[in-house]
Amino acid sequence: MRLRRTAVALLLAATAAVTPLTAGPAEARSAPREAAFPTGTATAADGRTSLTDSAGRRLPLRGFNLDKYAEATEQDVKGIADRGFTLIRVAVSWTRLEPQRGRLDEAELRRLHRVLGWADRYGVLALVDFHQDVYGPKFGGGDRGIPVWATRDDDLPFTPDPDDWFAGYFQPAVQAAFRHLYDDADLRTWQADFYTRLARELRVHRSLLGYDLFNEPFGPVDGDPTDPAVLAASAAALEQGRLADMYRRLIRAVRRVDTRAWLFVEPTVLVGQGVPTRLPGFTDPRPGAARIGYAPHFYDTAVESGADWDPAGGFVENYTAAITAYPAEHRLPVLVGEWGPPDSRRPGNAQLVRRQVAAMDGFAAGWAMWYWCRGNGGYCALDPAGRPAPGDEPAFGPYPVAVAGTDPATTATAGGHTVRYRADGTGHSTELALPASAFPAGVRVDVVPAGARVEVDQPVGDRAGTARIRLPHARPGTPVTVTLTPR
Repeated sequence: MRLRRTAVALLLAATAAVTPLTAGPAEARSAPREAAFPTGTATAADGRTSLTDSAGRRLPLRGFNLDKYAEATEQDVKGIADRGFTLIRVAVSWTRLEPQRGRLDEAELRRLHRVLGWADRYGVLALVDFHQDVYGPKFGGGDRGIPVWATRDDDLPFTPDPDDWFAGYFQPAVQAAFRHLYDDADLRTWQADFYTRLARELRVHRSLLGYDLFNEPFGPVDGDPTDPAVLAASAAALEQGRLADMYRRLIRAVRRVDTRAWLFVEPTVLVGQGVPTRLPGFTDPRPGAARIGYAPHFYDTAVESGADWDPAGGFVENYTAAITAYPAEHRLPVLVGEWGPPDSRRPGNAQLVRRQVAAMDGFAAGWAMWYWCRGNGGYCALDPAGRPAPGDEPAFGPYPVAVAGTDPATTATAGGHTVRYRADGTGHSTELALPASAFPAGVRVDVVPAGARVEVDQPVGDRAGTARIRLPHARPGTPVTVTLTPR
């Protein structure tokens, strides 16, 4: 969800030898690697919690949202995997999946199973996003969000603003609909039942990372919505009360049929304006360690309203400060579910993309950019030829897919990229994705300290390569520097 003008007014030295793998023509190469499923977490001294695999390796996840509610194609999912990404975020609509209460739509289920089946095939993880924009279709949202049969607006007025769809959230009818969704016992039961039935359907997919439980939650604003203090107080009350209760219900609903999936909670959109969330911690009823995460969005309101980004405004710094305390307190991995400017070709917005990628490298366990499509502008991450859109190149840089160590960080340099981490001393391999867009003629991989065992599968065509690095004799905490230089 992208905010518009109303929101602006309302919301405040030694080099290791490299052993190349044998690789034939692009079409003869093996299938994309299988994205490792995160089975646990590890929390660093600074409070940052990472997703980890069964060997304890950190698993930074990077990927894209698929165009919501459009017919995503197999080539979309394959293209994301080919370029070295490991995550897709898939929007689903309660309206489309349950147009009549009590029965899931078979055609929509088949569409969703196809998308997750492609994720299974091409080795990416899928985060299913229960999406809504301005509640649901009764308020002009097409077939998005909560069904008409689950919409109670008390016959209050709704006057859409064609120039500012986000303003619809403050209309009396929409406010009433959210209040009923949170408060009415039958609506609560129907919503939870829908989540249980869908989770039962989708649990067969090995690609299913889990669920983003409610996209960009909103709720009643008690008072003047033009007053930032009123908005902040209403958001805090929602997060501590009605929204927290909803998340508890939905966690239980999914866990009735699926104990494997990760469940991500979202704060209100005010976090983008530097307002820390007031969500409480949540208990996971699954056996063993909890699989709960935090999924804020990372949008600059002014940029979403058409401005070019101004680095003097402090947006990235304020946002980072606002979102770090909550996941640190509750030891939750942060997965940024949406981010990206509507026009990366503008110079300020191109700088914003670089700053956001660098910031998320410091605080997030993963991210999904908005969104995967081809075009000459808008949010499309690709140009019409399928190359990274101008300004979005930092999102397509190399990154560590699995790290046998701690504190991974990737830095773009004048001559290429540098990946740093501290070895964990296990001898397990660290795996780096080497996107072809960053290394069109191949890549040289140099590692410090000496003695590293390095295998490189060079990128070919649009297909990303892979570097695998093992440090069999490194002690825990040994600094590792990997230099990636285009050939």
